[in-house]
Amino acid sequence: MLAANSRAHVDCVSRVLKNADRQPQAPVPPLILDSWRRSMEQHRLDPSSQQGPRILSQTLLNECRERAELFMRIASDAVARLHERVRGADYCVLLTDAQGRTIDYRVDAALRNDCRKAGLYLGTCWSEGEEGTCGVAAVLTSQVPVTVHKRDHFRAAFIGLTCSAAPVFDPQGKLLGVVDVSALQSPDDRRSQHLIRQLVVQTAREIENAFFMHNAQAHWVLRAHSAPGYVDSQPDFLLAWDADGRLQALNSLARSALLSRYGELPAHIGQLFDLDQLRAVTDESAQRLSWRADGDALHVRVSSPQRPARVVPVPGGVDARVEESLRLAVRVKNCNLAVLVLGETGAGKEVFARQLHERSARAGKPFVALNCAAIPESLIESELFGYVAGAFTGASSKGMRGLLQQADGGTLFLDEIGDMPLALQTRLLRVLAEGEVAPLGAARRERVDIQVICATHRDLAARVADGRFREDLYFRLANARFELPPLRERSDRLALINRLLAEEAAGCGVDVGLSEAALECLLGYRWPGNLRQLRQVLRYACAVCAGGTLQLQDLPADVRGAQVQGQVQASMSPQRQVLLEALVRHRWKPGEAAKALGISRATLYRRVHAHGIEMPRMGRD
Repeated sequence: MLAANSRAHVDCVSRVLKNADRQPQAPVPPLILDSWRRSMEQHRLDPSSQQGPRILSQTLLNECRERAELFMRIASDAVARLHERVRGADYCVLLTDAQGRTIDYRVDAALRNDCRKAGLYLGTCWSEGEEGTCGVAAVLTSQVPVTVHKRDHFRAAFIGLTCSAAPVFDPQGKLLGVVDVSALQSPDDRRSQHLIRQLVVQTAREIENAFFMHNAQAHWVLRAHSAPGYVDSQPDFLLAWDADGRLQALNSLARSALLSRYGELPAHIGQLFDLDQLRAVTDESAQRLSWRADGDALHVRVSSPQRPARVVPVPGGVDARVEESLRLAVRVKNCNLAVLVLGETGAGKEVFARQLHERSARAGKPFVALNCAAIPESLIESELFGYVAGAFTGASSKGMRGLLQQADGGTLFLDEIGDMPLALQTRLLRVLAEGEVAPLGAARRERVDIQVICATHRDLAARVADGRFREDLYFRLANARFELPPLRERSDRLALINRLLAEEAAGCGVDVGLSEAALECLLGYRWPGNLRQLRQVLRYACAVCAGGTLQLQDLPADVRGAQVQGQVQASMSPQRQVLLEALVRHRWKPGEAAKALGISRATLYRRVHAHGIEMPRMGRD
């Protein structure tokens, strides 16, 4: 039986929705009213429900946190500072990803158990389709800061909470996630949350600007504010452009201001400011600069591109085999054929799949990923197909949309497809053949429009032969196969090492380069764990490095130890290939080849001799 306050809430929701069209002013804000209507009519949720939010399994939570790792790392300090400012009033702080899944949080130990019971915890899912009107869901749908106070919530389970939340956008205007501050108890007056909401908005802006600066290091950056004292600490506008003046990134305030001022986003910095005046602005102090359109002045600083320390020039760019595979895969995918990506564990199969999706005709539509080897067999079916309310013991009373439905209109990426259970392979084959999906317990099937990218490190043909993989599914998936080379065979190893080092160094808050000995070791290592292992090694090295240059001793012992064995097999070393490529590209001129590799000529000669390379024009430049 419903408690009195829950019954009163249900009656209020029903009465407001029933009379919304006849009342000149509803008792709740329009944004809340619209969400209530969707929760009731579109999502068919029960306002009397007392069930807490869905919580991700630890495996799925780890996957979400891994995908959002850079966002979490950049946001961490700001989230901690926000919690310090609100903890005295018993608030907790949540950080969610762009789907509303809680990937980080801060709460005092004394409140942790009560907050967890209320759903204020890691792994909770706050989409409107699952939970109805709540702080995070309101931001996901409106993409503006929102306060959802107590009885503003749609479901009775949450009417004791107050939640103030704000969106965080990336430099291209795409939603990164949501910052939310919530409390279990608060005054009934919604106005009591005004200060909290302002703090949340300020924190979201800090995170957004920090993410912007991290991603704009290779570009010119303008910071601007109407008052000179805030240009550095709290800039309103951030704009980044490349060497040709083309705008590459904007923070959300700049994006809104430009859309309002011009009706569209300008493509070139010269459309916004006089270029001669812009060139006179430096990073030494804030200076006045006027908009070209109306002459209104801003206080600005302009900083030049910040290059990572001691980055070695990259001969050859991206590995030609990977780039060619991606080009062909796009053509195949756009013809609505399934793509199968092969490669060793850690070789970058999901990265390849995401790039393929972004280059295909379905870019901008959902990209949904499932690792078939990382989820217990008993859970894969419900994750993939979803389920209706009451489908099985322990199922959510609201049911759950499966990944196939979430990917409707976009791309479904099934990693380690070779580990999918046989019974589930049969159901997947039917979906691919008929374009329909039936959630667990559902009487009717639903149409879905998806393209599938699968990946595996296993020999699927061998698994077909021994009866562990369906032959008909194999032939449906394997007509377009693309194999990624392992890291030890890629021609762009230098580029990958430099790029990952720059990312990990920024994440650790350090600015480091590579010593010749450390680079030589990294190039010569066999990398059985491929790109995933390389990233972890560089992260470890950045964490333990004491100076501005990563030394050989900063690398893990197992990587350093492999160098000796690698020297015995010099003729097979990847370093020999890199040397040869550089020498051939620079017509066997030692000085130019050494400069391209970022090493001295003496080191080049020593390596050439060690690898038994004969140079036809040795000693000439």
